[in-house]
Amino acid sequence: MSNDNDPDIINETQGTEADEALIDAFRSGQESAFDSLTLKYKDRVFNMCYRMMGDYDEANDCAQETFIKVYRAVGGFRGESSFSTWLYRIAVNTCKSRLTSLKYLFFKRMLSTNPTDGDNFTPGDIPDERFSPEHHLQKRQQDEAIQRAIRSLPLQQRTVVILRDIEGLSYDEIASITGLKSGTVKSKIARGRQTLRERLRAVI
Repeated sequence: MSNDNDPDIINETQGTEADEALIDAFRSGQESAFDSLTLKYKDRVFNMCYRMMGDYDEANDCAQETFIKVYRAVGGFRGESSFSTWLYRIAVNTCKSRLTSLKYLFFKRMLSTNPTDGDNFTPGDIPDERFSPEHHLQKRQQDEAIQRAIRSLPLQQRTVVILRDIEGLSYDEIASITGLKSGTVKSKIARGRQTLRERLRAVI
């Protein structure tokens, strides 16, 4: 039995209503309303894009492209899903298009300077020019290994694992975003998690 006083339900409802109010304000000509939507979601969209793309510059490009598409299309947003679900769908499709483009495949081939050997992931594919204290080194290496392991998953598995385990979305939301059936979402998440466990066993 649902509880109307559940804080998560209340926060989700209030968040949806706030988004709808900002969309209505933007449609009425208040450009600052879209700035507020962008500010609210930009970090989450970038983080999702980074997990999908595995590269800061590519993730930034995809995030910017996502918000450009949203800006152009939000006038026709009908509210059949929550704004956040609609936004994630656009971000996911933007990343997928970039990942399957010839330009990105060439970029990825040129970027990979550290070959991997089987399931042994080594740090270095994602450059970090900043000084890293020794006591942070191990965590940074683990984070990079996790990111490479995620990138190694088939695209659909990668997408649903990121949306569920990193973004914390529900199975129904993920199904709406990806167009997959709920049962398919669950099975792909299970397979993706198992693959990650196997590949990261020696790292974490």
